[in-house]
This record gives sequence, C-alpha cells and structure tokens, in this order.
Amino acid sequence: MLDQFDARLDAEFAAIPPQRLRAALSPLLPKGGFVADVESLRAFESDGLAAYRSLPACVVLPETVDQVRAVLAACSELGAPVVARGAGTGLSGGALPFPGSVLLSMAKFNKILEIDPRARIARVQPGVRNLAISEAVAAMGLFYAPDPSSQIACSIGGNVAENAGGVHCLKYGLTVHNILKLEIITIDGELMTLGSEALDSAGFDLMALMTGSEGLLGIVTEVMVKLTPLPEVARVLLACFDDVEVAAGAVATIMAAGVVPAGLEMMDGPALRAAEDFAHAGYPKSAAAILLCELDGTAHDVDEEIARVTALLTRAGASEVR
Repeated sequence: MLDQFDARLDAEFAAIPPQRLRAALSPLLPKGGFVADVESLRAFESDGLAAYRSLPACVVLPETVDQVRAVLAACSELGAPVVARGAGTGLSGGALPFPGSVLLSMAKFNKILEIDPRARIARVQPGVRNLAISEAVAAMGLFYAPDPSSQIACSIGGNVAENAGGVHCLKYGLTVHNILKLEIITIDGELMTLGSEALDSAGFDLMALMTGSEGLLGIVTEVMVKLTPLPEVARVLLACFDDVEVAAGAVATIMAAGVVPAGLEMMDGPALRAAEDFAHAGYPKSAAAILLCELDGTAHDVDEEIARVTALLTRAGASEVR
C-alpha cells in the first residue's frame, strides 16, 4: 500500500511541468538563482549520505527573506513540494530532494548579522558555517558550543534542522540547548518568530519543536545563538581496557560520581585500529576498547578532575590511563 501511495505522489509531483515552475519561480529570483539543467542539478542530488540520490525538478537560490517568502508562496499555490537544503553535509537524508520537488538552497544566507559579547549572543543567517561563529568570537573569549564532526563545512540552518550535537554535547548540549530565537517562513510564505532573547518565554516551546524537524515545518532564515566562555584549560585522558563491557561500565562510573566531562567517547578495537592506521594518533592497537575523556574549566579544577577521573577509571578496570 505504501509503495502505491509513493508512486501516486511521484506521479502527482512529476506532473508539474518544469517550464511551469520556471515561469512561476524564475522572475522571483536574482540572476542565476533558478537552476533546472540536469548537469547542474547533479550537485544537489544527495546530502552526505551519497548512497541515496534523487534529482529535484529545480533548485532555487534566494538571497533575501522576501525572495524566500515569494518562492514558498508560489510553490504552495502550485502544489509543488519544497525540500530545504543547507550545506548538504548531513548523513540522514535530510536534504535528499524528492522527485519533482523544488530544492530550496539557503547557501547564500551566509552572514553573521550581529555579535553581542556582553549578552553572549550572536544573530546569524542559516548559511553561516558552524565553525565560523567560534572563529568570529574567539578573540572575545567565547565560542559556539555545538560542534558536529562536519563543523568546518556544515551550516547553522542545517544544525537547527537536524538538532546537531557533537563530541561536546555531553556538557554543553545540542543545538536546541544553544539557541534562543528563530525566524522562520512557513510554506505559505508567512514570516514567524519563535523563542526570544529572554531566558524563557510564555506558551508552547515551538522553537524546540522546530529544531530537528528537518525543514518539514518551515524554512529558517535567522538564528540567534548562545555564546559560551572559552574554558581556560582543556585536557584529555585516554584509558585502555581489555574488555568492551568493562569500558562501557567505566562510563557509568564516571557519571555516577557526578563528573560531567566536556567530552566522553568510546572506541572498540576495530574502530581504534582503523583510526590509528589512518591518523597515527598513538592509540594502543592491542586494546579491546579505549575511553577518551575530555575535562575543561579552570586550571585548578581540571587538575583536580584529572586526578579524580584517573582514580575512577583505574578502579573501573582500566589497564592504562594516560
């Protein structure tokens, strides 16, 4: 039944002629903002999960909020499905175009609009790279905490769509914990503001609903992010284990002791050997598993926590801690 339903949807959306889409959308966009030739569309046929590919009917690249509103309103009137795209680095298929869809790329919304170091906030457009925020505020002693592995390239809008995290989400939280306000546009072109600069706002938490919705509820056009003070010191412990289950138990030991590491990751034998063969980071290839525990804060606090966690790891069965 689902296959029949999908086939009916494919036929319905593919029935919108490309020339009709061009006639409706091209006048709303700047020069080069409407792409429909197959060669150019190939660049947008998948996200980072390249095993799944699909060509949209066209790609639109707006540069202003008014252009986004106009495009969405036109697509709503045509009945054309819209798929939002950021940097396309995701691995969940979130930016995979639907056959016959209009792929709306927010790549040209790439400006940091405002930085307020006293309030520890920044207003950014959705196409701004994750790492670019931390780079812009580093001299102020601040950083943007969520750090997905693709942070060099991934965009803030995509982070909101996927509720991205990263190695430091244990202590600093996911995207939803590090944003204050979103400006979005609904499918019929209505501009809405979710959240506020205040620590809390009345009513339902629609901003949390929007975060992680993969573009299904609206298109993000502006994000207000929280900025976090840079820690004075950050140090990492590496603990080796002869058994994967013992290593997993050590994680519970650390958390039960009330320690909240900046990052805590486990690698089993095959993973650490593959990483060592590639990166030559000095991982012990003979271990069944390792734990990497990052601690940050003031120098005095980190020294105390290093000693405390080292003792906890040793008692939990680590064969070596360094």
